Amino acid sequence: MISVPRWDVLLVVGAGGALGSLARYGLSVAIPHARGEFALATLLTNVLGCLLIGVLMAILTTTARPHHLLRPFLGVGILGGFTTFSTFVTDTLDAATTGRILGSLAYALASLVLCLTAVAAGLTATRAVRKGR
Repeated sequence: MISVPRWDVLLVVGAGGALGSLARYGLSVAIPHARGEFALATLLTNVLGCLLIGVLMAILTTTARPHHLLRPFLGVGILGGFTTFSTFVTDTLDAATTGRILGSLAYALASLVLCLTAVAAGLTATRAVRKGR
């Protein structure tokens, strides 16, 4: 059986992705780095995006009936377009191939630890705030 595409979902994912990508680009312009240098903008983008996905998931899982386009627009679209695994990998490889092996390992480890911590913090803080209402 062939599934029919949900055009409303595709449109909000596309619109959200465009907004998220523009925000990511803006941050990379505001905090530039040369090839092989520590990619602070990418790290901040991914940590902030992880924090916000934690907040979003806490809200969506504690809301009785969230709008069906909320998660595709905010989660898949905006935050999916904002965060960037491919740039993280490219920045890590650039650091490694320009002789900064230890720096690339530290960057990869810091990204993993900080992003996981950010998701957990976003979930926990949002649930606590919503529970206290």
